[in-house]
Amino acid sequence: MKRALTLIALLAGVHALAQQPSTLALAPAPAPAAAALAGTPSGAQQFQLANGMQLIVQPDRRAPTAVHMVWLRVGSMDEVDGTSGVAHALEHMMFKGTKDVPPGEFSRRVAALGGQENAFTSRDYTGYYQQIPAERLADVMQLEADRFAHNQWPDEEFTREIEVVKEERRMRTDDQPRAAMIEQLYASTFIASPYRRPVVGWMSDLDAMTPQDVRDFHARWYVPANAVIVVAGDVEPQRVLALAQQTYGRIPPGPVPVRKPREEPEQKGIRRIDFKAPADQAYVALAFRAPRLERVQELTASDRDALALLALSAVLSGYDGARLQRALTQGADRVADSADSGASVVGRGPALFLLTGVPAAGKNAQDVERALRAEVARVAREGIGADELARVTTQWAASTIYARDSLQSQASDLGSNWVQGLPLDADDRLLQLLRGVTPAEVQSVAARWFGDDQLTVATLVPQPRPANQPARAESAVPSGRMH
Repeated sequence: MKRALTLIALLAGVHALAQQPSTLALAPAPAPAAAALAGTPSGAQQFQLANGMQLIVQPDRRAPTAVHMVWLRVGSMDEVDGTSGVAHALEHMMFKGTKDVPPGEFSRRVAALGGQENAFTSRDYTGYYQQIPAERLADVMQLEADRFAHNQWPDEEFTREIEVVKEERRMRTDDQPRAAMIEQLYASTFIASPYRRPVVGWMSDLDAMTPQDVRDFHARWYVPANAVIVVAGDVEPQRVLALAQQTYGRIPPGPVPVRKPREEPEQKGIRRIDFKAPADQAYVALAFRAPRLERVQELTASDRDALALLALSAVLSGYDGARLQRALTQGADRVADSADSGASVVGRGPALFLLTGVPAAGKNAQDVERALRAEVARVAREGIGADELARVTTQWAASTIYARDSLQSQASDLGSNWVQGLPLDADDRLLQLLRGVTPAEVQSVAARWFGDDQLTVATLVPQPRPANQPARAESAVPSGRMH
């Protein structure tokens, strides 16, 4: 079942190499006081350390385990032209050591503690996480605080690792026609916004990247006031706060760089791109400029439109047998093998509403494009039923509750909310707001946000495969990148 409400799709992965754990003693010196900022009915508490770093703790004592995460409000959107991909490259290099922890040792120590860990980069944020037995929380906090403040490695480590990043780009984008097309779609949709650049970076920028580019990005953005520690699990908030003060609290404060506004100018007409690549099937993606959800309280008209677009996407493709599936992929004269929608309205940058489809045999990309737009036009003309909307809101509620069975999901939602500047309980507030969306509001946004002047269309034009190139599964990849 799709979770249309999710604010972040965290790509889970594991680095696991065995080694005996080391004993990590915490300094006994008193730590500066921290300020309590907020709390929720679920027991989550938010604090700010004296150096500006924030801490969010969510107790959940159903199992003797804990998830520890560090989220930074920095991603590929904070890069500058010529160094695209540096946020993701730094994420890789954070595993390459400190003065006291040699390259590769971080992962071995976490595994020896009985844990698993990884990291992720997106346009909006970078994050690091470990899931460990709750009694080993102090160990991973010491390790993570050390590499946050003292990440260092020889140039040769970067020279090797940047080749790993390049190969990741080849495998996930260059050799995946649909993913490569989506990359071109973003580059064509946005002119001023840094969302136009791929998270993994352009290959020419990766070729030209230097160790100092990465070190400079770390020094600029990895400052306490630009980060939050999130701990969820079998923990006691005051104990976690004491550990945070003894580890992260000793990192010297630093200024968060001033972010320049890079607002996307108004689009003045439809844009189209044809993307030619060896592929077996065509693929079409329609990107409509959309309003962003900026708050979950004291909503503006733009916020209400963003909520209604979330609901519209769920009505179109949020469950098996939804409108796009019924209208485009079923029946003797079906137009598409697959069709989907997505409302990317939560983020630090501009929002998009995407419609995508793969033509069925005997049909072409233009047929799919017309059919996708016709379904939105049908909603604008005829509206939707209250029962149809109730179905998707019930699914949102169920998936939100089910997600709370996962410590990782709880921690990820808290970290994502912090990155977006939303309150701790934003998911509960958002669910309540979505329950209040009316059929009339969904019909209204379908009529107002899908004009040509807000549209960029990308079409994958299949080309013959070279004789020595095997066929590969074709899929678009998410905007985030995992180490």
